[in-house]
Amino acid sequence: MKKNLKQMNCSRIAPLFLVAMTVLVTSCSKEENVDGELATSNEEVITATELQYSDEAEMISEEVTTIAEDIYATDEISLTAKADYESDHLPDCVTITTVVTDTTREKTIDFGEGCELPNGNVLSGTIQLSYAKDMTAASKSIALTLKNFTFNGVAVEGSADILRVRSNENGNPQGTANASFNATWPEGDTASFEGTRTREWIEGYGSGFWGDNVFLITGKRTYVGREGNVFVKEVITPLRREMSCRFIVSGVLEISRNDNTASLDFGDGSCDAKGILTQPDGTEVEIFLRRFWKQ
Repeated sequence: MKKNLKQMNCSRIAPLFLVAMTVLVTSCSKEENVDGELATSNEEVITATELQYSDEAEMISEEVTTIAEDIYATDEISLTAKADYESDHLPDCVTITTVVTDTTREKTIDFGEGCELPNGNVLSGTIQLSYAKDMTAASKSIALTLKNFTFNGVAVEGSADILRVRSNENGNPQGTANASFNATWPEGDTASFEGTRTREWIEGYGSGFWGDNVFLITGKRTYVGREGNVFVKEVITPLRREMSCRFIVSGVLEISRNDNTASLDFGDGSCDAKGILTQPDGTEVEIFLRRFWKQ
């Protein structure tokens, strides 16, 4: 009887042991999966380094569009106001050539082998513009193309179509650029960015002094980073760019990747190269933007 009892106990214990082990293994697997999901949800949307490259790409696109709108505004004001008008934005090392046809005005903005702008950025190559000859139109399309163009040593290829409105609902000039650019950094890193940005010229239009001009920027773009990651960048609070400062001074940009979203706050209006990056889990870190700038 004792032998049979031992056999019976063993036969009962073995299945119970297997059940317990199964539950333990399943529980561990669930914990591992939960941890993995948490790791994924808490993953950084964008690293500080990638954010710097991304911000530089934005800066290139922004500055190219700024130059194009300044050149166009010079024509617009001079030809519609029937008076001479000059902007002080571009230095003497820039050569501007104008060819007028029956229907268009063609502009070539040549920065030569390297021309330093008042804000310290060094450009080379050309920006080519084309728009309708009639400068009295309320709105107009400006075609922009880059040729052998570099920006602080970054080679940039691409084009943009800018819908220029002389007076928007606020009574301000406005340009909406649908752009696509590819950038190659000197060390070989590459990135691309495309999408639409709207720049409302809210202060300083027509003054001739570039330093008092202020823009509000809105829109949405896709940025493909150096490692092939795709980021969607959308302006949530308009970005304020004061041309007396080299940086965006305020506004909020949302950056999304793999269904996760971070936000970049450019600050309270101070002229600096800093922003606050907030990750999906609420973690905040101060980011130094725009590596082009030297302290």
